[in-house]
Amino acid sequence: MEHPENSEEYKGLTVNSGVEQPAIINPYLNRRRFRRRVYSVAEMVEGILKGDVTILSQAVTLVESVNPEHQAMAQEVIEKCLPHSGKSIRVGISGVPGAGKSTSIDVFGCHVLDNKGGKLAVLAIDPSSERSKGSILGDKTRMEKLSTRPEAFIRPSPTAGSLGGVARKTRETIILCEAAGYDKIFVETVGVGQSETACHSMVDFFLLIQLAGTGDELQGIKRGIMEIADGIVINKCDGNNVDKCQMAATNFRNALHFFPMSESGWMPKVLCYSGFYALGIKEVWDMIYQYIDFVKQNGFFEYRRNEQSKYWMYETINEQLKNSFYHNLLVENMLQEAERSVLKGEQTSFAAAGMLLDTYFKQLKTENKN
Repeated sequence: MEHPENSEEYKGLTVNSGVEQPAIINPYLNRRRFRRRVYSVAEMVEGILKGDVTILSQAVTLVESVNPEHQAMAQEVIEKCLPHSGKSIRVGISGVPGAGKSTSIDVFGCHVLDNKGGKLAVLAIDPSSERSKGSILGDKTRMEKLSTRPEAFIRPSPTAGSLGGVARKTRETIILCEAAGYDKIFVETVGVGQSETACHSMVDFFLLIQLAGTGDELQGIKRGIMEIADGIVINKCDGNNVDKCQMAATNFRNALHFFPMSESGWMPKVLCYSGFYALGIKEVWDMIYQYIDFVKQNGFFEYRRNEQSKYWMYETINEQLKNSFYHNLLVENMLQEAERSVLKGEQTSFAAAGMLLDTYFKQLKTENKN
């Protein structure tokens, strides 16, 4: 490139031609060394039982995958890990958005590890976008202290369209974490409302985090997530908010008297604490371990675990039937035509659905005969 500054008119000024722009990609980069090793089922199970965090993370990714090959391999891993699971205390932590669930888990986890020892796995569920289908998975950023502990395993997962406040494969992930030696499991749900109660079907203790000033006494006695909670805690009980929290706790205690007694025979307690300032944490965990001792003594602990296993068997059946229907080639070819006829008003939505289901079941009968 010619520079006018190099002409005779500007003898005292010289401009260098510059250097060639380097390539964006490093030519010395060895791509092979970044390839992730693919483990067999036996190697993956062996690594999980040894407590290898890297292999455990890959196994959870395998479980969450929608690839049929990955799903088949994941089921083998889960079946081999199942005999080594079931020895943990599972605590579900839920609450409205902004209640301080992630911050509370940070201090809860450190308190439990310092006082009870062992290993802790945190399964943090983050909501997925209805538009882009993506998730931020940023709950771990609020667990600054816990994330540095070598005995803690924190795994954020997207809901990926699942309802109920938890991810589609959280139940299987719990089994893998227990097989890896984690004797305490925290399941943090997304910010939930009054009806998202799926987390209750996979934990031993369901802790509901509330805030002061979120409603009157009528709001407190509404059915749903309130009546399945084993313990209710009011967060942010510090500074000028102490009186409001104490008043909210009184309202919740009064509301609990209108609910029928739970199957376990346990009367839920209402406590106040501050996750940010780590105040009242010991009282919360004394309540949780008191509940665990209570239900183990009266036999409800094992009963609830068995009921949960049965519940998830039926949920898996429903999921498999749904996938089988939508991945049927004949149904896939008829779906667009059925949509067109519904939009044009040629048939009702119920008639179109009935036609598709009849076609699907007739094909199943024909395949069974052959």
